[in-house]
Amino acid sequence: MWVTTPDRTELLTERPSVTFGAKPSDQPTIVVDSRRTYQPIDGFGASLTDSAAAALQKLAPNVRDDTMRRLFDPITGIGVSFLRQPIGSSDFTAASEHYTYDDMPAGQTDFPLHNFDISHDRLAPLPLLREAKRLNPELKIMGTPWSPPAWMKTTGSLVGGRLKDDTSVYDAYARYLVEFVRAYAASDVPIDFLSVQNEPQNRAPDAYPGTDMPVAQQVRVIEALGPKLRRASPGTRILAYDHNWATHPDDIATTPPGSPPETDYPYEVLRSPAAKWIDGTAFHCYYGDPSAQSALHTEFPDKGIWFTECSGSSSLGEPPEKVFRDTLAWHSRNVILGATRNWARSAVNWNIALDHTGGPHNGGCATCTGLITVRSDGTVTPGAEYYTIGHMAKFVRPGARRIASTSFGTTGWNGQIMDVAFRNPDGSTAVIVHNENDDPRSFAVTSGDQTFEYSLPGGALATFLWPPSKALENKLEYIPLTAATATGMPAHAPAATAIDDDASTRWTTEQPQQPGQYIDIDLGRPQIFRRLTLDSGGDLGDYARHCDVYVSDNGADWHPLAGGAGAGQLTVIDVRLAQARYLRIATTASAGNWWSLAEIALYR
Repeated sequence: MWVTTPDRTELLTERPSVTFGAKPSDQPTIVVDSRRTYQPIDGFGASLTDSAAAALQKLAPNVRDDTMRRLFDPITGIGVSFLRQPIGSSDFTAASEHYTYDDMPAGQTDFPLHNFDISHDRLAPLPLLREAKRLNPELKIMGTPWSPPAWMKTTGSLVGGRLKDDTSVYDAYARYLVEFVRAYAASDVPIDFLSVQNEPQNRAPDAYPGTDMPVAQQVRVIEALGPKLRRASPGTRILAYDHNWATHPDDIATTPPGSPPETDYPYEVLRSPAAKWIDGTAFHCYYGDPSAQSALHTEFPDKGIWFTECSGSSSLGEPPEKVFRDTLAWHSRNVILGATRNWARSAVNWNIALDHTGGPHNGGCATCTGLITVRSDGTVTPGAEYYTIGHMAKFVRPGARRIASTSFGTTGWNGQIMDVAFRNPDGSTAVIVHNENDDPRSFAVTSGDQTFEYSLPGGALATFLWPPSKALENKLEYIPLTAATATGMPAHAPAATAIDDDASTRWTTEQPQQPGQYIDIDLGRPQIFRRLTLDSGGDLGDYARHCDVYVSDNGADWHPLAGGAGAGQLTVIDVRLAQARYLRIATTASAGNWWSLAEIALYR
């Protein structure tokens, strides 16, 4: 296991191994279930922007080589496995003037793209990208434009404006993006993913390239791009949207008169004819929360979700220790755990490197931070984002799949333990755990019928990794309760929260335990099961001191099935093979604690 603490006394520090055992725990318990699988993983990383490349190239060759190894080597470094590259200029560029790969004098056009040229990138960042691919051959690369060439736009400027609503312009822009993919591939940097516009609803960029691209225009671009890209580079996948979890109020406020704010932008694109060319949707972190990803996945389960941008930031004069602590906490909850628990196949920060001033940049963000900072004396300092990404990228390899794990914390902070789990292609399991509380918190991890306990310092982030083991495989199959309904007595809290497969929510009596309190579950149809688990969540002591389980075929005539004393937060009740449509779990003892049920699960 490896730990990073907010006070920086441990920075991705390997601690002594812990051992699974057969003894159950009375602590909040993370149940890891490798039989329940979710999205595949493409990688974790950042963007090797023009500014990042400039900062890295200023380093002495031996320092730069060491820094690249620390970033990309999976063994000696953190194994960054995903990079999102600007196509042309962004706000983070060292150039004095913004650029694309086909700039023309004012009033002139280049529809044949005769002047298309990536010479700017041949000095940087392409050499660094090739080195990154050498250090980590599994590295995936995504391309994203901040603006089409100005001659394609209504304003004639890279800053703001829209594409001209002209079929020949849509066609030219599609060919421009294909030329980028071809040129990078010819430079030994193949492009795995492509979006057609960074933050298409950011209509007022602060002196840096940006484009207002309404849904209808994104659809037109993708319809023109799809067939061309499939012929030129069939392995490159198109991602839609590439903007925030929710539409920012400023973006709504700048909507042109007479135009809709398009607050359901990704839904509209995926409902359009362009959807056949789209593999999924890309999201950023600057407004909303990660649950938006799950909502989109529910409506479009055959389309992937990628999380592609989030920058840390520091206010002027803010102490470095506070920047580190706050960034570690927020990014752990929202990017590392929140994005991936909500179907993201990637977790990608903004700049992979910046200088000590937070630059160089040309317009845009003056407070952004990178994974690493290049100091004026030529040394390199890793920031909090280096460690949050490192806790994932080093241990969760491309091709891994997220697997089920109980998580009690929330992205908005509730002071509990939050986690996510993955099964790697080699069969190993990685569990990343964050203690949201400022105080130490103890918990347990169960896989199969084996358990270990651990205590994490306040605010710490940890990764646990174990090799393939038959003893740690789940032998029983989880029964989804998506069609089930529940009622509780007393009826203070919604009983449905006890069967929603989300341990950060709970049903509770809101009063001390006493005999006669119960929760009834209608499974929707008869189910055969052999195990029932009652998880009381992260609030210690809220487990039933004793309870009985009843079954019924009609919800009126109840028959006793099992009963016994609870000994901790997770109570496991094994029964002979049983069949029932209705379950009742009733307390039969008194205690000063409330009775809470964060999650009820059935297995067969």
